[in-house]
Amino acid sequence: MITVKNVKKEFIKQEKKNKEIKFYAVDNISFEAHDSEIIGILGPNGAGKTTLLRMIGGIMEPTSGEVLYDGNTFQEKEIEIKKDIAYLSGNTKIYQTLSPYELLEMCLEFYDYKEDKEKRIKEISNLLEMDKFLYNRINHLSTGQTQRVNIARCLIHNPKYYILDEATSGLDIISSEIILDFIKKEKQKGKTILYSTHYMEEAQDICDRVIMINKGKILIEGTPQEIKEKTNTNNLRESFFKLIGGLSYEE
Repeated sequence: MITVKNVKKEFIKQEKKNKEIKFYAVDNISFEAHDSEIIGILGPNGAGKTTLLRMIGGIMEPTSGEVLYDGNTFQEKEIEIKKDIAYLSGNTKIYQTLSPYELLEMCLEFYDYKEDKEKRIKEISNLLEMDKFLYNRINHLSTGQTQRVNIARCLIHNPKYYILDEATSGLDIISSEIILDFIKKEKQKGKTILYSTHYMEEAQDICDRVIMINKGKILIEGTPQEIKEKTNTNNLRESFFKLIGGLSYEE
């Protein structure tokens, strides 16, 4: 279980005449994510989703508040916790001159994987439908194929927690469906999955619970059905716009 307690992240931005303004990209967010559960973190670009996930993943320290994994903080068991995390961001770069097979082999060595490495690579390749390009150089792959390799890199060591930031952004429908099917299968294995996206329809399909955020704050939390009922809307997209008072281009 992942527990997020009153997490805040403060930044400083420069205004005109060298004036500095402090603001919270994430402002007092709390929630729990349980085993065998997919939690959707939804909101527009700039809502604070990526900053929140970076703090949960131990990449960035909160200004205040704390994150616990099964009751332990990063300060207490950082190495053990991070070994159990798969973190995927939208701008993760991977070695272009390697093949997917070589990259996954390298990752298994890094995580000191004790079981049959060849078997594990074949298993993941089959799961994400990578067999046709497993031995091709990564710089020759399509965007969707490269994203599948990126996800394979994250799950190769059989982590317990998944933190996926815009995993299907910009992908074609086939690649997106392969990734979404994989996420559902990992949930059935008891994994805890945080899934950030601005695709509301996608979240409605796969998430057990949804946390909508805007301007660093939680707008609403609940199952997709609960949120639709609370907002008297037909889908999560309508729910979000109703909660923020309609369509706005204001940052």
